Amino acid sequence: MSYAFVAAGLVLLVLGGEFLVRGSVALAGRLGVSPLLIGLIVVGFGTSAPELGVSVQAAINNAPGIVIGNVIGSSIANILLVFAFAILIAPMTSWPKTATNDALVMVVASVAY
Repeated sequence: MSYAFVAAGLVLLVLGGEFLVRGSVALAGRLGVSPLLIGLIVVGFGTSAPELGVSVQAAINNAPGIVIGNVIGSSIANILLVFAFAILIAPMTSWPKTATNDALVMVVASVAY
């Protein structure tokens, strides 16, 4: 029975993702803006909503450790996933000075966040 729930959850996840993408593209068309801009805003908020819900619930329950862990963990996961996908699309042949500087700024911004 649990396999059926997992399969149903995956199907619902794929359908929900498809509806989110189609809806954001339609919204971009109606507003006359770039689908990339709408994707960054709408999809970004949509994917961050569960994290916001967890953090709000943890703050209500007076659990600051969960809030801090959620923020830091989500930042680390997002940075590493974006970095990994970028390298898969266009592998870096060397580590130029600008990449080192960008990485340093990213780490400082994450710590300051």
